[in-house]
Amino acid sequence: MSEAQESPFGTGAFTPTDEDRKSVEEWFAEYDAHSAKVDVERMADMAMFPLNVVTDGPDGDGLADRWTRERFMRTMAEVMGGGEPGDLEMESTRTPHFLTANMVVVITDATVTANGEAYGMRYADLLVKAGGRWVFQTMVQGGWADAWKETTPSA
Repeated sequence: MSEAQESPFGTGAFTPTDEDRKSVEEWFAEYDAHSAKVDVERMADMAMFPLNVVTDGPDGDGLADRWTRERFMRTMAEVMGGGEPGDLEMESTRTPHFLTANMVVVITDATVTANGEAYGMRYADLLVKAGGRWVFQTMVQGGWADAWKETTPSA
């Protein structure tokens, strides 16, 4: 007999264990390694599709979309320099906010150095567990609306 799901009311805030935090850190270490190699296929293997993406543009309007695996791979290859590894370094500070043992919103403050020029950025990812492993399901970062509209049609 399966256990009934607990009500979200009255359960209070979830307090993650050191192991919970470590598992998220390990997930990001793996994802960052794939990103450094611009291995968009492996990056996509770590996502749950359809993937929610949320951004805004210079006009102040927000944009939300749902991407297929193919759209994610195509767009990430384009924004990561055409899919070719290059002179790219990233230093990140991540702050996880666990909603439950199986859902975590992670805020990342990062400095990306590309061809000697440094850029600061902040973004958020929603990770959920599926099949016992973390996958990311939502990406949120400001400033991409024009690029995402122009590079490829919504899939």
